[in-house]
Amino acid sequence: MFRTAIKMAPTSASDIPSLNLLYKLNKLKVSELGPLKGASPVHNDRIGLFHGDITTLSVDAIVNAANTSLLGGGGVDGAIHRAAGPGLLAECRTLGGCPTGSSKITSGYNLPCNKVIHTVGPIYDYTQATESEKDLRNCYLSSLELATQNGVKTIAFSAISTGVYDYPSEDAAHVACDTVRKYMDGDDTKSLDKVIFVTFEKKDYMAYSSLLPHHFPPSVPASQDQDNITRGQAVEAEVKASHLPNVPTTDPADSGHVPKKRSQVSGE
Repeated sequence: MFRTAIKMAPTSASDIPSLNLLYKLNKLKVSELGPLKGASPVHNDRIGLFHGDITTLSVDAIVNAANTSLLGGGGVDGAIHRAAGPGLLAECRTLGGCPTGSSKITSGYNLPCNKVIHTVGPIYDYTQATESEKDLRNCYLSSLELATQNGVKTIAFSAISTGVYDYPSEDAAHVACDTVRKYMDGDDTKSLDKVIFVTFEKKDYMAYSSLLPHHFPPSVPASQDQDNITRGQAVEAEVKASHLPNVPTTDPADSGHVPKKRSQVSGE
């Protein structure tokens, strides 16, 4: 049975609350793990967290959890291809595929974003966890490097490999946060204005909510931060948050459900 997708208004990068704002509103809690060694709040205004449909984001680039063919598949990969239209598939056919851990960039076509960065995550192997982590880390690093090379200022990452590729959500969130933080630590020219972690499934949202404070701790204790925020700032922030779209209850941009198979041709 096919469903008609509900077209949602695009959400800009500036509409998505930064970590600093989430801390001020007490919507992000201090990590029980404490801050990671070397972690600081210096990037908190440049990091965002969005729980919803990545195909609705009006940013410079979104990162697609693609498969090696780059020709579309299930999950977020299929959703991005459906929302972008046939032009995306036509361009992807010219790219000759992409190996695991690498990334390639295309135009966004009918999507509200300007570019799509396609990265191929690993199918998680518990017996070769170190190799899986290396491949996943390379996905984020190669995507960030492509973004910088192409003048991308705002970039939104899907939760790579945590769907049918079975990468544990908490482990994947740790790799994503750690790789982005280290890249931004070395970003001397501050080429990236905002990096947004996008989650669709609740398990991924919970993983990022738990681990972001570990990698990007608040600048001051949460209680003190709340004391410093003015009533006007709080109202403005709540209004901004209330205007974000609700989390969809079906696959993003899904016009019908096709059973997912765990293979390198299904994406995510």
